[in-house]
Amino acid sequence: MNICIITGSSGLIGSESVAFFAEKFDKIIGIDNNMRQVFFGANASTEWNTQKLIKGVPNFEHHAIDIRNVEALEQLFSKYNADIKLIVHTAAQPSHDWAAREPLTDFTVNANGTLNLLEMTRLHAPEATFIFTSTNKVYGDTPNYLPLVELEKRWEIDQSHPYYKEGIDEFMSIDQTKHSLFGASKVAADVLVQEYGKYFGMNTGVFRGGCLTGPNHSGTQLHGFLSYLMKCAITGDKYTVFGYQGKQVRDNIHSWDLVNMFWHFYQNPKKGEVYNAGGGRHSNCSMAEAIELCEKITGKPMNYEYSETNRIGDHIWWISDVSKFKSHYPNWSWKYDINDILTQIYQATINKA
Repeated sequence: MNICIITGSSGLIGSESVAFFAEKFDKIIGIDNNMRQVFFGANASTEWNTQKLIKGVPNFEHHAIDIRNVEALEQLFSKYNADIKLIVHTAAQPSHDWAAREPLTDFTVNANGTLNLLEMTRLHAPEATFIFTSTNKVYGDTPNYLPLVELEKRWEIDQSHPYYKEGIDEFMSIDQTKHSLFGASKVAADVLVQEYGKYFGMNTGVFRGGCLTGPNHSGTQLHGFLSYLMKCAITGDKYTVFGYQGKQVRDNIHSWDLVNMFWHFYQNPKKGEVYNAGGGRHSNCSMAEAIELCEKITGKPMNYEYSETNRIGDHIWWISDVSKFKSHYPNWSWKYDINDILTQIYQATINKA
């Protein structure tokens, strides 16, 4: 039997992974205990998605396990052992602001939880492929010291800089920078995944995401910017733009495109490899441009306010250079751009209402 284990299976990337891999594996085991509701409140609950997967995916099996509970993980992994072929680890505490409120919870979920999963994989399914959704926040605020130029609706990097053409590559240092506590816990997990690949010779891959998004996102003010922005555009709730004149730039990758990267990696895995994973020059926008797009799609003006105080560790400009991944997996490319993404989020939000 070929088994795929997906943590955070009711979240955005996790649920996309369930749907994507269900046709490619005999059994999908989802691990999700709805911690997103604990982090961000009832509106962020992923229970709706859990029930959708249970009803809609015949070979899906759900387990409400906390990844900090190594005994529960041991029981699950020891049941299937070498039948486990792929682990897609997407479970996390994903917010800068929340991490500062409860650093111990943030670190134990993001770092210790990842270590638990790596060790269970090493002990019970060492030949399996282990994929980790890291974050571009491992680079801290180093990107903010690039030579940035303020344009009418966005910040942009100087055209003479090597990053202008494709974006920021994996050689940017993760040292001597302010990460936020969230960024620090993800750095710990990121390096652990690399080390299990390099030291133990396991098939492990780290994907440092830009803005991961799509119609299955349970967006909130603290996490899930495009999803929450569109939600506010539809409902008329007030949205707050934090700092940088609303010209901060993010690249945005559709959850399907990211999971398709995982699929390519699984078919020809590396040992401890690291990839930046985002929308790149193909799919990106500033906050101001995103608001304009939401207004165009919904047909009504947004209710928003501006705060001069930017979030700690926030990037002014981020574009992911994915050319390294493309050089390793030349058959992969994006399927969706920023217009596709926001239109899908709009339709999904309207249908859910």
